[in-house]
Amino acid sequence: MKLRELALLLDLSPTTVSRALNGFSDVSEKTRQRVQSAAARHGYQPNSTARKLALGRTDSVGMIYPLQPNDLNDPVFHAILGGMTDRFNDAGLDLMLISAHSHNELETYRRVVSDHRVDGLIVARTRIYDERLTYLQKANFPFVAHGRSQLASPYPWFDYDNESGSRQAVERLVSLGHRRIALMSAPLEMNFAMQRKMGFVAAMQSAGLTVEPGLMMEGALNPQAGEMLMQQLIRSSQRPSAIVVDNNLSGIGVLKALRDAGLRIGTDLSVIVFGGIAPELAMGQIVTSIQQPEPREAGMTIASLLLDRLADKPVESLQTLWPTTLQAGTSDQPCLD
Repeated sequence: MKLRELALLLDLSPTTVSRALNGFSDVSEKTRQRVQSAAARHGYQPNSTARKLALGRTDSVGMIYPLQPNDLNDPVFHAILGGMTDRFNDAGLDLMLISAHSHNELETYRRVVSDHRVDGLIVARTRIYDERLTYLQKANFPFVAHGRSQLASPYPWFDYDNESGSRQAVERLVSLGHRRIALMSAPLEMNFAMQRKMGFVAAMQSAGLTVEPGLMMEGALNPQAGEMLMQQLIRSSQRPSAIVVDNNLSGIGVLKALRDAGLRIGTDLSVIVFGGIAPELAMGQIVTSIQQPEPREAGMTIASLLLDRLADKPVESLQTLWPTTLQAGTSDQPCLD
């Protein structure tokens, strides 16, 4: 049965029948119940495309992401995506992963929003001053940020306590007798990298230790960059006794550089990595790590925040900060110097 046939049977206009089936408030409860009962009795199935057009919805949400080859091998990334997918599926929404080039990412946002390809967006890897978030706020388009940023008005976000994680790493290394500690950061335009650096510097200063510029390395967010920067540090005259790596992708490269140089991880140089490294990628080494707990649950939480945003819940109530935890391994040992 088609919509027009159902309308003719009920002696109503097709528009009234459509609005009754889609729950519009301008249709009386009596008419709505009559239409829904007739639709069920005659086996009417609404056209999903027409329904979405009538409601102005796509029943999908998106995450625009400048994918790198290493992202596809990152178990944390997979777990977060899996949690998002499960939560959105439960709500009857599809999650679209939209690839974009890092040099014109904002253009992809503009295209997706202006064409209304999705009902809401998740913004990953937030920057300190993030033009993507500014654009979405001005466009009044629903979004949730995975990470925080500097915006004038409140916005929905999910994040971990990155500064606390760095403090925990430094405090552990100091307790093991380390004094010359290096930090390897992702690009510092990224908010998580700056937060982790701030926590590192604050912890070093609290311990009365010097933050040496030559031991502060920036720009590593993949194994290749991590390996290259670690090789430079090994060759320098300022080699530290320990290093904190602010992301797990760079950490893979750091371990490789140490092994290739014949250095024993933990004995010759202690290593703590944010996010940890799977044992199979660490050649059996149990890497001491700053963990962002339950990535799958984190993905579900991010999805729930966006669903609440789509339901027009107050933005100020849609901000969630989770703690980080230190997980001890064998990659950091007492300083021998």
